[in-house]
Amino acid sequence: MSSNATKVVVDVEGRQVALTNLEKVLYPAVGFTKGQVLDYYTRIAPVLLPHLAGRPLTRKRYPDGVDGPVFFEKNAPRGTPDWVHTEVLPSPGSTKNRETIEYVIVDDLATLVWTANLASLELHTPMWRVQKKRGRPAEPGPPDLVVFDLDPGEPATIVECCEVAVLLREVLQEDGLEPLPKTSGSKGMQLYARADHFSSSEETSAYAKGLAQRFEKSHPDLVVHRMTKALRPGKVLVDWSQNSAAKTTVSVYSLRARERPTVSTPLTWDEVETCEKPQDLVFTSDDVLTRVADHGDLFAPLLS
Repeated sequence: MSSNATKVVVDVEGRQVALTNLEKVLYPAVGFTKGQVLDYYTRIAPVLLPHLAGRPLTRKRYPDGVDGPVFFEKNAPRGTPDWVHTEVLPSPGSTKNRETIEYVIVDDLATLVWTANLASLELHTPMWRVQKKRGRPAEPGPPDLVVFDLDPGEPATIVECCEVAVLLREVLQEDGLEPLPKTSGSKGMQLYARADHFSSSEETSAYAKGLAQRFEKSHPDLVVHRMTKALRPGKVLVDWSQNSAAKTTVSVYSLRARERPTVSTPLTWDEVETCEKPQDLVFTSDDVLTRVADHGDLFAPLLS
């Protein structure tokens, strides 16, 4: 290890990673520092990395903390170490009209630590992994996951999301899917299931949209499938659109840029069924490390 006043170079599994400004406070309300962010991501890595592996990463970076400016970053930034795994992929829906993007793929601890050091508090991934065939450039693979993003419109909360999740679970199981719940780490939650029965993102999107439309019709006082803000107060948006190949959703075990360092946390169905108030399902980084120590990776069934 070598260091100066603002930088520490550490060896992470044989890679030299420069860490900077470790005492900088990124969550001012609770004094949570960049060093603590790095500590969390290092300690959660054994269960996080399998869910990130092979997926192009979109980072939400907060260089001045959660109260400062934020920017989404898809392209590998200037100065990316040559040992970081990157893949050049088509960029459907790019807001910058780019034909391709050089994505970072977080396959190992050193890359995760390097990513966290960029103040990448939030990690967002698509429902597919990179596919490489001999003699052909890398491309998006078929989806391995299908997701339902449950977003409450005030005064609805995650309590109502849990009610919808339980209803969705029954139908998904009837369709041969076994959904697993997690908090978003913000206001809502998501249900994930393996996409074994689907061959394309178009198929998963059509399936999710159809199910969301059915639930809006059968539970009109609780569910909405359209984004229109005027329709959402007091209801839960079942956002099916996250299954698009161009969309990303916050990764399981990712920090969120809230007042406290909350985490997108896997849940048990018992926790979903018994949720009575929003605070029941708020978990910080320390909470999640304890949960993993006690229960392991509740999202492990989603891994191939």
